[in-house]
Amino acid sequence: MAGTSQRAPAASSAGQSVSAATGKPVRTDKVAAVAELTDQFRSSAATVLTEYRGLTVAQLRELRKALGSQATYAVAKNTLAKRAAVAAGITGLDDLFTGPTALAFVHGDVVEAAKGLREFARANPMLVIKGGVYEGKALSAQEVTKLADLESREVLLAKLAGAMKANLAKAAATFQAPLAQAVRLADALRAKRESEGSGSGSSE
Repeated sequence: MAGTSQRAPAASSAGQSVSAATGKPVRTDKVAAVAELTDQFRSSAATVLTEYRGLTVAQLRELRKALGSQATYAVAKNTLAKRAAVAAGITGLDDLFTGPTALAFVHGDVVEAAKGLREFARANPMLVIKGGVYEGKALSAQEVTKLADLESREVLLAKLAGAMKANLAKAAATFQAPLAQAVRLADALRAKRESEGSGSGSSE
């Protein structure tokens, strides 16, 4: 009717907000969950998607312990994880969000985390590595396994330190060789002068 003001949308029930795009209520706990997952995707060095169907609570606890400080392992709903990946600017993972999904957000050594997941999956076949993302690029399960075949950061650093130590020793030897030669040459010249001096003195 003319003269009547347009009524504002009714407030949603507790724990819900209204989507500006659709006008449909969205639970605030889901919004918070997506925001947290989005932050995890963005801040992680890599993320590995797994299926944990059939694993017991004790086995999941053991997996988290095996990953240690390298990664956090969290069960997530596929719809929320998919939204979070999109919000984080990650593409190519949609087909992986099927079945019971848990995400390993790697904050430490990516290779060590991949090794830990692979070894746990070997001992517990119920854990299935579905794929992941590394440096913004989607990875297949095979590519995650290839990461696990690489040498860890600690091993590479140890090798680098060994190579540097060897090079330093070689460099020191290279510098010492001319010095030793110079000392021997100086000794030879001194001996020659002394012999020449004694020879001229005896001839007088």
